[in-house]
Amino acid sequence: MVDRKPQERCPWCLKDEVYMAYHDEVWGFPEHDDRKLFAKLILDGAQAGLSWYTILIRTEGYARAFHGWDAERIAGYGKKDVERLLNDPGIIRNRQKIESAIKNAQAYLRIMEGGHGSFDAFVWKHVDHQPVMNRWTSSAQVPVSTPVSDALSKDLKKAGFSFVGTTIVYAYMQAIGMVNDHLLGCWRRKV
Repeated sequence: MVDRKPQERCPWCLKDEVYMAYHDEVWGFPEHDDRKLFAKLILDGAQAGLSWYTILIRTEGYARAFHGWDAERIAGYGKKDVERLLNDPGIIRNRQKIESAIKNAQAYLRIMEGGHGSFDAFVWKHVDHQPVMNRWTSSAQVPVSTPVSDALSKDLKKAGFSFVGTTIVYAYMQAIGMVNDHLLGCWRRKV
């Protein structure tokens, strides 16, 4: 991580090094890899009701517990796998969120097998396959949802996904670079 002055970053990430690394290396970078898009959606759903930090420090635990984000394998998880995950300290041990990940893997596979071509195409079509470049000068201006996140949330739910409300989906859109919400004074906005 490059040493930067605090005023050169979005204020939300100044809490600690974990947040700053995420801000500098991941958040807002356009992502098009289907597996990574799937993983990020599961992680954002797991974050519901919790701080993002709680998930960030467990990212490796999630990847291990969910077999490297192998959607075919996750889609086939049964009761033993749910119990294994409920006892895994490397993830959030919440039955609804674990069962949602399995359901979401099944929905993801249906999209991959359907007429969309890829999960990337399914998600990114909502912004015409180009990042939305917002021009915020203050964190107070950044929305928690938009009509686009509403539409993507609706499409994901229709496809069978859960834990994909519009606020979760907007955070997802920010994370995968569908929207660039780095403030105008942030160094990452200029990259």
